[in-house]
Amino acid sequence: MQAKHAVRTYSNFIGGRWLESQGGTLSTSDPATGRTVSKAAQSTQDDAAQAVEEARKAFDSGVWSSKRPGDRAKAIREISELLRREVESLAVLLTLETGKPLADSRGELSNAANVLEYYASAARHIVGRVPRYTGSDVSLVVHEPVGVCGLIVPWNSPISLLSWKLGPALAAGCTVVIKPATYTSGVSMEFVKLLSSIEGIPAGVVNAVTGPGESVGSEIVRSPHVDKVSFTGSTETGKKIMEIASSNLKKVNLECGGKSADIVFDDANLEAALPSAVWSIFRSAGQSCNAGSRLLVQDTIYDSFMKEYRRAAEAIRVGNGMDPQTEMGPIISESQMKRVLSYIQSGQDDSARLTSGGSRIVEGDYAKGFFVQPTVFEGVERHMRIFQEEIFGPVVCVLPFRDEEDAISIANDTKFGLAGDIWSKSLVRTMKVSQGVRAGTLWVNRHLNPGPEVPFGGYKQSGVGRETGMEGLREFLQTKHISLQLTDSFERVRR
Repeated sequence: MQAKHAVRTYSNFIGGRWLESQGGTLSTSDPATGRTVSKAAQSTQDDAAQAVEEARKAFDSGVWSSKRPGDRAKAIREISELLRREVESLAVLLTLETGKPLADSRGELSNAANVLEYYASAARHIVGRVPRYTGSDVSLVVHEPVGVCGLIVPWNSPISLLSWKLGPALAAGCTVVIKPATYTSGVSMEFVKLLSSIEGIPAGVVNAVTGPGESVGSEIVRSPHVDKVSFTGSTETGKKIMEIASSNLKKVNLECGGKSADIVFDDANLEAALPSAVWSIFRSAGQSCNAGSRLLVQDTIYDSFMKEYRRAAEAIRVGNGMDPQTEMGPIISESQMKRVLSYIQSGQDDSARLTSGGSRIVEGDYAKGFFVQPTVFEGVERHMRIFQEEIFGPVVCVLPFRDEEDAISIANDTKFGLAGDIWSKSLVRTMKVSQGVRAGTLWVNRHLNPGPEVPFGGYKQSGVGRETGMEGLREFLQTKHISLQLTDSFERVRR
């Protein structure tokens, strides 16, 4: 099924103007059909440097940072309102570029609008404190915007994850250079078009440059005129960004990979735990950093639980995201599909038992897309690559465990520490396991609660810093101490 869609071409948005690049154009494709969806600038380092220069000028002029918090809040809220009005058109473009079901695209955009609305309110709550030491000594502790921020956004949830960065950056008074993922350049720049229509955001405050990470992303990270980089993507790329940023001690915020454990105890509400365990990995075809890619099932219920789990996985409707019956779409690209299939082969080579799926789907309408069956591996050993490495595809590794200590040990046997799920009716048990598992977020008897009020981020190699919540806002602020000696020589201010 292919929606009627006119291919649009997007240039860069720099200093309040839409500018062509000398680097040519790139195309985005529908991973379900292979058809071209949009075209965008194949930007150069010079384009990125120009965007940084405009963001620097805007920040140094104070045109945004010196605005009253209420004025910044009004502009951010207007972004949220525009996004809500354009959900349908943006959702179609988002589905065409990512392949995710249309309902999921609508949900992502709604989530982004909620995040922006939250940070519109948060802009009014950036407050300092005044510790008074003596009658004549006063200390002011104030929070100021960090400066120019590079926002490097992934393709799996491009608008939602951009809102996690853009909302707090603008609320804090920063200026930004957005670098969208190449695969989702079209929907990202369509969102930037909404921003460009808001009169309350001065030229140079928001800039956006499309193109490869090797040229555009590297220039943003390397530039001495950028004060902070906020990145979401792979751990490998995150390490490179941290290394480059260290050359000038640039502040970084990294939300990287994950290998989350979904832990199901024998006293869990299995009617809720089973569909959640299926959804947590096969949602978005496993292309989510917090996917429940390691399923740990207590040995006393393992056989009966897995019988129903395999049945549910095999019943998932895989197809074009524009089809309302589709529950799981394609992999984002051919190269990513080949990577997923190579992991499936690795699991088989290591003698893990492939008990469901495991192949590319190529029949009929699937032939031109990058579809992979929901895949279940059992008999997995902890040393195997499929257990240790982030696959970023619809592949789950299942292991039995004995008790709380065993579950914690298995869950922590990874270089990642992003998230996890715990299913049990025992509060004592869930608290013990929650405290034992080294991850930034633990969901108990649920998977996901995407409200913007709470922080999200990882332990270990899953990242640095936090996004969303007031913690996410603080990542875009720096703290200043002003010490005053009060004397009679201070000039009195006449009203």
